[in-house]
Amino acid sequence: MKNLNEPTQENVEFMIEEIKTKLRMATAAAMQASSFSVGRYEDIKDLYEVVASKEKFSISEVEALVSELGQLRK
Repeated sequence: MKNLNEPTQENVEFMIEEIKTKLRMATAAAMQASSFSVGRYEDIKDLYEVVASKEKFSISEVEALVSELGQLRK
């Protein structure tokens, strides 16, 4: 398990990739992990923890999470 307590670009990219994988995002290719800033680390980590804590998501949940992810981009 990664130590996600350090706000590094590497951790941001790891969390974004994990979120995309878990949500099975159809638009994952358009959502590059490098488009996210360490400055939004806590927000990204919060979103990551929500996604990591659930096994399945409804369509509306996926849409809401993807929308939130979009707002966190640089």
